[in-house]
Amino acid sequence: MRMHWRAEHQILIDAGVTIAPGLTEAELDRAERVIGARFPPDLRSFLSEGLPTGDRFPDWRAPESPEVRRRLDWPFDGIAFDIEHNAFWLDAWGARPSELPEALQIARTLIAEAPRLIPIAGHRYIPVEPARAGNPVFSVYQTDIIVYGNDLAAYLRCEFHRLPYVDAVREGMRRIRFWSELVDANQ
Repeated sequence: MRMHWRAEHQILIDAGVTIAPGLTEAELDRAERVIGARFPPDLRSFLSEGLPTGDRFPDWRAPESPEVRRRLDWPFDGIAFDIEHNAFWLDAWGARPSELPEALQIARTLIAEAPRLIPIAGHRYIPVEPARAGNPVFSVYQTDIIVYGNDLAAYLRCEFHRLPYVDAVREGMRRIRFWSELVDANQ
């Protein structure tokens, strides 16, 4: 695992992002308790060295806030929108029920069983599983889900214009249960 995130924090600062002091172990533990999931080790390390602040970033010092809850609910809400309004349904989910509430319940169950997505910035998310550094970062907008970086460092460099997208997303990246299937559906 990376030991220092100074370069990535400097990239954010150069892009006009304010970096607050990093989260303490107690603050990280509290955020994880509130959301019911442990941050991946690289995200924990990044946030402990400095906390990006501003409208694009979740305020992990206030994990109970409606804004953090909204960001955590965003992936399901977007998928539910596409199920209702755009007839989205993956074949792997089985036959689509004719009644919308039943279809939404199946989707809710599948998403609840999938690795939790943790918001990083805007609609960019990192999965909590596997509980190792190096998980890909997803751009999640309804069912338009793509990989935006093979890992947290590549994502940050790509998002803030220090690494071309083609270099941030390489062959052989880690596949994530459920979410990689949605990425595949967009290709």
